[in-house]
Amino acid sequence: MTRQAGQYLQVGRTGWQRVAACALVAFIASGMPNTIGRAQQAATTPAPVAQTPPEQLVTEFDVKGLKVLLKRRTGSQTVAAGMFFRGGARNVDAKNAGIELLALQVATEATTSFPRERLRRELATTGTSIGAGMTFDYSVLSLASTRQGFDRAWAIFTDAVLRPSFTVEDVDRVKTRMVAALSEGESRPDSYIEQLQAKVAYAGHPYQNDPHGSVDVVRRLTPADVKAFHQELLQTSRMLLVVVGDLDPRVLQQKVESAFSGLPRGNYAASPTPTLSFAQPTVQVTARTLPINFVKGVYAAPSLTSPDIYPLKVATAVLEQRVFDEVRVRRSLSYAPNAFLESQGANVGGIEFTSVDPNQTVSIMLDEIKKLQTVETRPDEIRAIAQQFLTRSYLQEEASAAQAGVLAQSELIGGGWRQSSEALQRLRAVTPADVKRVANTYIRNLQFVVVGNPRSIDAKVFTQQR
Repeated sequence: MTRQAGQYLQVGRTGWQRVAACALVAFIASGMPNTIGRAQQAATTPAPVAQTPPEQLVTEFDVKGLKVLLKRRTGSQTVAAGMFFRGGARNVDAKNAGIELLALQVATEATTSFPRERLRRELATTGTSIGAGMTFDYSVLSLASTRQGFDRAWAIFTDAVLRPSFTVEDVDRVKTRMVAALSEGESRPDSYIEQLQAKVAYAGHPYQNDPHGSVDVVRRLTPADVKAFHQELLQTSRMLLVVVGDLDPRVLQQKVESAFSGLPRGNYAASPTPTLSFAQPTVQVTARTLPINFVKGVYAAPSLTSPDIYPLKVATAVLEQRVFDEVRVRRSLSYAPNAFLESQGANVGGIEFTSVDPNQTVSIMLDEIKKLQTVETRPDEIRAIAQQFLTRSYLQEEASAAQAGVLAQSELIGGGWRQSSEALQRLRAVTPADVKRVANTYIRNLQFVVVGNPRSIDAKVFTQQR
């Protein structure tokens, strides 16, 4: 049920959906181990690993206000690129939420120089894929190609960014797909609970306008609306281009200047997303006739720029393992109890589960939170988490697309792309006292939503922890 917000490409209500061959996984968002115990057995004292400073790998330059990051991977046979647009939910309102995602998805259908059928042939011939995605904080039009076919893929990509056709047929086709996906989300309890949770957690916040849209709003959007909105996006002050591959920085800069130097700079100014704050625990129940109850509760977490994000990642990993052991292994109350921490500008963490006995299950999970707040985590657990994080990050970053996702997320909402290389060092610096402190500071006043049987929910049990 958890949304992995740090990945890019096609974004769904319950997480990132993979598009073609270039799913982009931001390892900072999903690098926590699922099983601390096995990690402890594998390595209690991780060996130091030599890492190349990011400044030696990444070239940064500016083209008329468009910031460009190129991470050179010598010898790589693939290239990944993403044109990111800042703003996310703050770019839309209740009347047009979903329009940005619609515009970018339609841009992958056909362009001025590459009509629909020709575009499909070119993509198939060159082994290229293009996609579009959306988060609460930014959107992206993405490219994945071979190094050999990059020049032709770049022509397709830049035309998709700058000159989509926006025909009535293309807009209607994509709208139909989006409406179908949104409708399905409302019918599936694991997706529906995400929508309900967002309404509770983001009430009165810019995130309350879900950038993925709603059925009613998306249906009303017209080709003229989409085209006009797309033109507003094309301001270099709100754009970021990230490329990963074996490319010469000077050659890429020439390509970028040729394609994008004619765009207006605009006056977009990025600003921090307002933080979330919950004064007291709550629970809201939506009645549905189901064999089990779906439960999710969130708390207000620090942003990715906060030093507290690293000890809270560790705390989340410890809690995840403990609730799995207590709820599933020892008591068989839930198949997949989970603790999670998102990666958003206005961040949240939480717990979630499905169960026929939600009161007993949530009591056990709240007890585990209490233990995390009162008893210090063992140092060997923290070392195991850091080592597992290192292993996962290397595995996930084998793809160029994954590395592009890490750079983009760090640059857009993580305090700058250079921060992407510091995660392991900061995790290794976390102490048992840090874990206990952040557990007490953040993991409280959970906002619960339930989809299931209202009679099975005791509100006092759910709101006992403050």
